[in-house]
Amino acid sequence: MKRSWNIDELIEHFTLLPDELKLLANKTEPSRLGFAVLLKCFLYEGRFPQYKGDIPSPVVTYVAQQISVAPERFQEYYWNGRTIKQHRADVRALLGFREATEPVSASKRP
Repeated sequence: MKRSWNIDELIEHFTLLPDELKLLANKTEPSRLGFAVLLKCFLYEGRFPQYKGDIPSPVVTYVAQQISVAPERFQEYYWNGRTIKQHRADVRALLGFREATEPVSASKRP
């Protein structure tokens, strides 16, 4: 993901829509911010960021402002574990995607 964003680009690609905001209602601040960032990154790139550091700070800050969460709370969002796995599954389900599986090799085909 590119590192530098202007405000028009942030608005276009990372503004949370009303239905997306509803998805955040029952989450803690770090989880709310993490989920929102994952959702918008997936919508923008068609994939989840591999590392937390792959997400530019202007993106985190812009999303955080929309949901009244301090951008620093993103550091509390645990990048490995059940919560992020569930968030990724929720985003895929919401958008109608299935998790990729490994193709069967030619030697294992019937």
